[in-house]
Amino acid sequence: MADSNAKQEFLTQLQRAQEILDRGFYRLPPQDPDPLTERAAEVLQEAANRLRDNDPYQHPLYAGQMLKPPHPIARAAYALAMSLNPNNHALDGGRASSAMELEAVAALARMFGWSEHLGHLTSGGTFANLEALWIAGQLHPGKAIAASDQAHYTHSRISAVLALPFVSIATDSRGRMDLLGLEDKLATGNIGTVVATLGTTAIGAVDPLDRILELRSRYQFRVHVDAAYGGYFTLAENLRPETRAALDAAAQVDSLVIDPHKHGLQPYGCGCVLFRDPSVGHFYKHDSPYTYFTSKDLHLGEISLECSRAGASAVALWATQKLLPYERGGTFARGLESGRNAALGLRSKLAADNRFLLPIAEPELDIVFWTVAGATLAESSAKARAVFQEARSRDLYLALAELPAHLFPAGSWPVEPEKGATVTCLRSVLMKPEHEPWLNEIWTRLQAATAAATQH
Repeated sequence: MADSNAKQEFLTQLQRAQEILDRGFYRLPPQDPDPLTERAAEVLQEAANRLRDNDPYQHPLYAGQMLKPPHPIARAAYALAMSLNPNNHALDGGRASSAMELEAVAALARMFGWSEHLGHLTSGGTFANLEALWIAGQLHPGKAIAASDQAHYTHSRISAVLALPFVSIATDSRGRMDLLGLEDKLATGNIGTVVATLGTTAIGAVDPLDRILELRSRYQFRVHVDAAYGGYFTLAENLRPETRAALDAAAQVDSLVIDPHKHGLQPYGCGCVLFRDPSVGHFYKHDSPYTYFTSKDLHLGEISLECSRAGASAVALWATQKLLPYERGGTFARGLESGRNAALGLRSKLAADNRFLLPIAEPELDIVFWTVAGATLAESSAKARAVFQEARSRDLYLALAELPAHLFPAGSWPVEPEKGATVTCLRSVLMKPEHEPWLNEIWTRLQAATAAATQH
């Protein structure tokens, strides 16, 4: 979408699709034209100028946070649906988009090997996790939710909202949930649900889900998977064996969350919650005489805590899946593999440069983090922040993250860090397929930024 020809083609295809949609309502009398068209153009131009106060998230030189532009087909399908603005809370508000949501969610479930499921789209991973943990609380009332100390912070916050205890489990030197620490907590009998993260937000670590599941028969707990970031990597074929085993084990969990607005090429917000046992739907039942009256069929609003939800999100996801099916070896899967290749390539370049300190573990997915060599944690942190600023001045956009020092090898600093100490790291999320061919350019700019930041 970078050049003007591609953008013009995008608008042309959208106009043709809009004409097809409009012909479906040919029986209706025409409406008066919008009298604000000229003023609307001025406002749009003003909005475009205001939006320039952003980082270039769409460009390969943006290699910072988890920001990936939606695929052109998703943008077009979303815009097309917005001419109707369907509401997938009820069939009255969006029959077609509700049917497309059910198909799109079923495709996500099949990706994890589920032939039966209950699920729906949400505004994002936070609300999807809220629903999954709400169901967990209904099934294990009063029992604690356990997640690793590198799990997303929303799990502890959601537990507080649900008035359920929360237990934080320590992580190992690779940022994964420590199984001995988990088993110690399970032995108390107070934990009802364990949250396994497949792709932590900070470093992309993948908890050993297959081994967590081995503990389930002994301690009788529910397993929820937060795969908001890493779930799509179940399609990738260039993973470490341990990562592959964890992702394959997702077929056995009780509930799962994935965010199509991350690796699924969708606009914000589009999350998804899935339950392996459809019978949990009875917890959602409610009476709403003003919402459901035209059909006896299942309404998505009957299996969701959210009420109004954008039907356009379902249409965009459905269209993207039609164009790019979830197939190992397919175009969509190769895009994921390219991101991991880029992460491994960047780590290799960093390892050959003694100005940088690398963590113990190589990237499991497509996130790389490192810090700058220094005599102390404070010095490394200061240098990392300086490199971050110098990189931005060279149009290379990285991210900063405060991460545990125990993720780095012993001897990384002359004085061994105290337990619980952290260090400021540079972090790069290489989630765009374009990052791999742009890796040399990214590296050239990073080298120049590091030289400028450390010359004093």
